[in-house]
Amino acid sequence: MKADHGHHLDNPNATTPPPKLELVASVPAPQVPDGAEVMTLLVTLPPGSEGNPPHRHTGPAFGYVISGELLFELEGEPERVIRAGEAFWEPGGDLIHYQDANNLADAETEFVVHMWG
Repeated sequence: MKADHGHHLDNPNATTPPPKLELVASVPAPQVPDGAEVMTLLVTLPPGSEGNPPHRHTGPAFGYVISGELLFELEGEPERVIRAGEAFWEPGGDLIHYQDANNLADAETEFVVHMWG
């Protein structure tokens, strides 16, 4: 069941059209560690970058690819390519994040990720 994310009030004095809102991805609310903070990171991977070595996140992470292609792999899932305009999710905790590499040899890949931890 998708939540209703509508929160705008009509503006009878508006002189321009309202912003266009498009739901890119939605996941159930994650378990968040006690005392967690939320971080928003802008990550830029150089062409061909292998990204970070395998690692774990203490809490969930939700991201959006701005440009390029991200080669993404979580423990128990096949690797996949996430392209510009697509989102990704990982629950964090004991799950190993195996790959977050740039899938392009000739261009940067840029993404935003929100992490709880």
